[in-house]
Amino acid sequence: MTELRIPDPADRETLGAFVARAVRLDGQTVVRLRARAPGVVEAWVATPFEVLATRAVAGSVTPTDVTVSGSELLAALTVAGGEKMDPGPPRDLMWHSELPAGAGWQRVDELPVAVVADLADRGVALAKDNVGPHGTPPASLMDQAVLTVSEGPLEVKVQLRCLFALSGMGFLDSTVTDDVVRVTATDSWMRLDARYGAVLKRRHALLPLLF
Repeated sequence: MTELRIPDPADRETLGAFVARAVRLDGQTVVRLRARAPGVVEAWVATPFEVLATRAVAGSVTPTDVTVSGSELLAALTVAGGEKMDPGPPRDLMWHSELPAGAGWQRVDELPVAVVADLADRGVALAKDNVGPHGTPPASLMDQAVLTVSEGPLEVKVQLRCLFALSGMGFLDSTVTDDVVRVTATDSWMRLDARYGAVLKRRHALLPLLF
């Protein structure tokens, strides 16, 4: 049986807000829950922008790596209430995204949140004027690199789709004037950490397998 335990009501509210945002972006979304370390649970979602989003809270989950329905998890967090909850049956076959390794991350830069939020707002406005046939911005727009940051030989290009994910998941708070968005990276992945969560994306596309 799947069981999620989150002792602190504030953490339950935090995770509920994260899941609610994900469900708003995609009503059929699933959430992958993983025990990152003793007493810490990571929640992961694959956003419609082809960017992963994650948030960690204090708690435990059984099994230690399980995927559940976003809408069922949201109901467990906001309707059922209480420290211990049933997030719904496992839906592991519905998770199709690779997750990055936990080690090997290097700090690249810290960006003022006001700058990132302004770029995201301008991107959203531009996207509204360039909606594709499926009601979403074209890939050519989302793939645009709007920021380039570096640390030594490590250079990271931040695409507009990453800012869309930060904004769509409600991770940015431009009212905190001295807040920053931290950029870290590995050889394969980049990560943007904001006040209310993080988004991650592969830095290089995977090569297709040839048979």
